[in-house]
Order: sequence, then C-alpha cells, then structure tokens
Amino acid sequence: MFQTLTAYTPVFTSWSGQIYESELVRSAIHARATHISKLSVQVQGSAKPKLQTKLKTGPNEWQTWGQFLYRLSTILDVQNTAFLVPVQDDFGEAAGIYPILPSYCEIVQAEGEPWLRYQFRNGEHAAVELKSCGIMTKFQYSDDFFGENNLALTPTMELINIQNQGIAEGVKSSATFRFMAKLNNFTNSEDLAKEQKRFTRANLQGEGGVLLFPNTYSEIKQINSTPFVINADQMKSIQQNVYNYFGVNEDILQNKAYGDKWSAFYEGAIEPFAIQFSDVSSKMLFTERERASGSFLMATANRLQYMSNTEKLNVSAQMADRGIMNRDEIRDIWNLPPLPDGQGQEYTIRGEYYFIDQEQKGEKNQNADQDGTTVPGDGNAADNTAGE
Repeated sequence: MFQTLTAYTPVFTSWSGQIYESELVRSAIHARATHISKLSVQVQGSAKPKLQTKLKTGPNEWQTWGQFLYRLSTILDVQNTAFLVPVQDDFGEAAGIYPILPSYCEIVQAEGEPWLRYQFRNGEHAAVELKSCGIMTKFQYSDDFFGENNLALTPTMELINIQNQGIAEGVKSSATFRFMAKLNNFTNSEDLAKEQKRFTRANLQGEGGVLLFPNTYSEIKQINSTPFVINADQMKSIQQNVYNYFGVNEDILQNKAYGDKWSAFYEGAIEPFAIQFSDVSSKMLFTERERASGSFLMATANRLQYMSNTEKLNVSAQMADRGIMNRDEIRDIWNLPPLPDGQGQEYTIRGEYYFIDQEQKGEKNQNADQDGTTVPGDGNAADNTAGE
C-alpha cells in the first residue's frame, strides 16, 4: 500500500500571485536560468547505450540542452516544483526527458502503483508512473513531494506593485493643472450652478487657451498633489528582499560578476541546481543496479572561464608546467576549440620538474646523509609527486 507520511494526498497547484509578471523578479529568475542553461550535461556509464546516444545531442527532439535547462530553472524558481517526464519511443522505452508545466498535479494510486497525474491550463490531463518521472523542489517542508508556494514573497511583491502605481499616478498628476477659486457675491445655489456651467463652457469646452477669471473670483490657487514615492533606501531594501529570495545580486543581474564573485554565485545558486538535477534525472533514467555500475547523468560547468584574463593566464601557466592540464583543457578555459588530431591531449612538464621514484629517493637520501641536505618527499613509495 502506498501512503505518504503526512497522511494526506499530495497535491501541487500553481500560485496565482503571478510573480513572473514583476520586472525585478523576472530579471532575477532570468539571470539564474541564463547561467544554468550554460551547464554541460554529460552521460557516463555503459547502460542503455541508445538512450545515452540520444541524450548526448539533446534532452528531446524539440529542445537543446540550453533551452531545456533554462525552462527547467524558470519553472523551479516560479513554482518551487519542477516535473521531469520521460519521452518514450514507439517501443515504450525512454528516449529523452521533458519539463512540464502543470497548473495542478497530484499523486494517485492505480493498481497499487503511485502515479503522477497532472492537469494543464487548457484542461487536458496526463499521468505517468511516479518511479518513471523526476520531481525537483525548492522550499520543501510541509509536503512529502512538492515544494512550498511563494506566499512568503507576497508582502515584497505588494510593496513593489504599490510603488509602481505611485510612480505612474505621479506622472499623470504632473501632466494636469487644477485650480481652486473663491466665488463672491452669489447668494443662492442656482446662481452658483449657472456660473459654474458658464465658466466651464467658456474655458474648458473649447480648443484650450488661457483661463480667464472675472473680478467676482478671488483667492485663485493651483492645487498641487504630491504622490508618495518610496525613497531610495527603502526601494533598495525591497530589491534586496527579492535578491535574497532568489540568491542573486546586482552584479549577477548586470553581468558584472567574474572570478571569486561568480564562483560564489556558482556554489550558492548553480551548483545546488546541477546536483539536484543530476541526481533526479539519473534516478529517473537508470535503475539502481545501473547507477551502482557507474551509469549516471551529470551537469557541470567550467568555472575557470569566469576568471579574469590575468587569473586565467596564471592558472594556465601553472597547470601546464606541472602536467596537471593538457593543452586542450587550457584552450577550453580561453573558449578555444581543441587542437585537431588529438594534438592537445598530451601533457608536458617543465625541465626542472622530475618524478622521484623509489630508487632515486634512496640515492638522494643517502646523499642527504652525507652532506646534510634534504630531499622533497616523505620517503613513501606511493609519493610520486614532482620535486624541483
């Protein structure tokens, strides 16, 4: 029998707050999704070779890996829950994966097996076995399968909406002129109404011009309305709430982050997504035995590409000199293609570096006993590091 620990049917529904319609929120979500779309998806292992061949070219026949990851990240940030379903071929075998956007989703039982049943905005339904699909979540707390909604962001969104309305109303008010005047020598309301109609007909129903006030009017004043607008510090605090909620900052939104700043953003925002996506998709596509044998799907990024040119040059020189990276790997840091015919796969070590084997260690240790000098290394046979 399938039963959730919290003893109620898990249900996911989209939040009607429409946070994606906010310019600031959309910018934050777009920044995350853009960087996530640059992840490199690799398939490892020997299980399901046909599926692996198809996944190397793309997740499905309609999307590239970049488009797939961008949409998946956007769905996850907007709804805190993202669903991955298998794309099946004519034989019922998995031939790819696809991110879906349901407005309503629930887990039901059919013949003793849990199924993920979802409804789209057009009213159509679909279902897939829970073990065959993947669920990515954020802010998961009260539900066993789905993430929380974005109601925690509602106060901030309301402040942003009020601020935008205040600015719009302020622009409208500044484009109009309103006056107030005191009318003298009128004793009854009928005469006052007649004069009001006459003044309107003479000044406000024509082609425009200069308002003319007879001497019966006094204390003529312009009415100035000053709309309330949040000051710069308060607006910055509101923006910071959005940045904190989505894990971004101005440098990320304006493409100013590189080096250590981008590495911090990668570790805090992109890497957790990459790890969860890799785990969920691997569990979805490969059996437990296949995963234990080393078959999995992994999303990675070349973080060295986001260093400054000076940092790239230093890393390239140091890694190449010690034989840690080959020329193709270094060229990848500089966004250059690999060398043809495998020429860039060789490793080189500078002449003043040499490998110390056990026999050399023994000779140098004997020399060290004679002249009092020391040799790098701890004398362990497993120490095969380079000494200078």
